Amino acid sequence: MTAETDLASRWLGGSVVAASDESFGEKENLLTPAPAAFEPGHYGPRGEIVDGWETRRRCSPGHDWVIVRLGAPGVITSVDVDTSFFTGNFPAAVGVEACGCEGYPSPDELTGWEQIVIRSALTGNSHNVFRVTDGRRFTHLRLSAHPDGGIARLRVLGQVVPDPRGLDDLTIDLASQEYGGAVVASSDDFYTSAGHLIRPDRARTMGEGWETRRRRDGGHDHVVFRLAFPGVIRRIVVDTAHFKYNASAEVALVGSAQDPPPPGESPTWLPLLGRTRLQPDTRHEFAIQCGDPVSTVRLDAFPDGGLSRVRLIGSIDAAARRAAGYRWFNSLPAAQVVRCLTGAGMEPDLAAGMAGRRPLAAGWPNGVPGPAASYQALITMLEGKPG
Repeated sequence: MTAETDLASRWLGGSVVAASDESFGEKENLLTPAPAAFEPGHYGPRGEIVDGWETRRRCSPGHDWVIVRLGAPGVITSVDVDTSFFTGNFPAAVGVEACGCEGYPSPDELTGWEQIVIRSALTGNSHNVFRVTDGRRFTHLRLSAHPDGGIARLRVLGQVVPDPRGLDDLTIDLASQEYGGAVVASSDDFYTSAGHLIRPDRARTMGEGWETRRRRDGGHDHVVFRLAFPGVIRRIVVDTAHFKYNASAEVALVGSAQDPPPPGESPTWLPLLGRTRLQPDTRHEFAIQCGDPVSTVRLDAFPDGGLSRVRLIGSIDAAARRAAGYRWFNSLPAAQVVRCLTGAGMEPDLAAGMAGRRPLAAGWPNGVPGPAASYQALITMLEGKPG
């Protein structure tokens, strides 16, 4: 099972912040979580009602564009430009740029755009998937439509690279997609995906949880989570909201610090929560006593059924925090590195020099010119607050 995440997902807080035009179809439709739908023959004041972003016919030079703020910044591995139901009115070609910015800039303040998909032809009524090989972490994406037309959905797949600054003193959901947690295996996704379990919001319907087929073999279902950060779990939340007649009857959870994790029946799994009865349509919270950090958690659901959300609340392991700091810093676009460091008080020339020294690794201050105090803000960014 893929561990990629739709970085632009509305579930994670992604949004469409600007567009050159949206005469026939609103720009916000691009990030609607559900697949596109269309009923021909339905018209409104602007023309036929479409489920996507559609611009007017361009009668002047240029092209249309839309800017998306990613819900979870990260490294993009592919972009899916979905033209479903657009058959005679889709753009001839698209190109994609991305940038990395600090804070909450307005569309006019976004700079440092880098091309990640060259101008490429589109096919109508299709998923047009473009691979991306740029290994940098981006926060925003600009899709250019040449010259005009309609696009149903936009998916931006990749790996979340969380900003670890400020997480040192927090207790967080270590499994959340928001920070890069992922479902890496599940026994059954017959009705809905197990990936729904770690979305950061609350499910609004049963269809926004994980539901398996009815088992007839005497076994049980399971799902395996790769945590965003290895850490010590203090509380487990298992929510069966909206599952009134088909919730899982019981669950049990185990964890592991091994990479890769052990086989399902291995005795090396650490017990987190013994087999425990659940109630339907209920949020359950369980305090646990395991003091060992884990990086993978397996949930067994007996015998089958449905769960809405799973939260694994805990603190980030110190070594994992350092690893996350280096991964984050080394993947930033150079201009964002300079803004990070100057914002923390570093001289611009020194900040630019540090951007050019990447990738940094543990022990990097040795041999770097200048007093260690000059780099203290960067050391804290990379390795967290001193214990």
